[in-house]
Amino acid sequence: MEEKKELKVDDIKKEAEANACPVQKSLLYIQGFLEGPMCGRCFPCAMGSYEARVRLSAISAGHGSAADIAALKRIAGEMLEASMCKKGKDTARFLAEWMASPEFGAHIAGGVCQSGQCISYIEYRISPDKCTVCGSCKDVCRHGAILGEKKKPWLSGYLPFEIRQKKCTRCGECIKVCPEGAIFITNSAAGQPEGKAA
Repeated sequence: MEEKKELKVDDIKKEAEANACPVQKSLLYIQGFLEGPMCGRCFPCAMGSYEARVRLSAISAGHGSAADIAALKRIAGEMLEASMCKKGKDTARFLAEWMASPEFGAHIAGGVCQSGQCISYIEYRISPDKCTVCGSCKDVCRHGAILGEKKKPWLSGYLPFEIRQKKCTRCGECIKVCPEGAIFITNSAAGQPEGKAA
């Protein structure tokens, strides 16, 4: 039987840093840390890491608050001071470093994930000016999130296709098949396109 390779803090950090969003970096790092290197022998590190995961998950899901940011800063400070090993102290440093990004606070203050990696902060929309009502997006959507009627040669007066946000899972399949580049990603709070059309 092949022995499972032990995850190292630096490896988890490197993987987390492949993400542009500091919230996603922090969340992925903490999840990896809890699954691997964290030994759980000292209270500040063990409890702090579990609480950090809860707080980061809330922010990533779009229902975080200023209290979550304050709690994460407290957790990082306590872990840095009271963790008994380098792994815990490094974790605190990484969290503090990523939280220093203004983008981290923008998730709470503006309801925006500027890098577009937190799916709760983005919406897929269809530009009525570009949509030719071909129905490719509706055909590929497994979740029934797209409303509209395919173009038929004997009918006129079509309404453009529309994405129902509550049913949309942000899987991106509709963007891949749209021949006109009519589907774009926007920050749900700002309502401004991020230029990520097909």
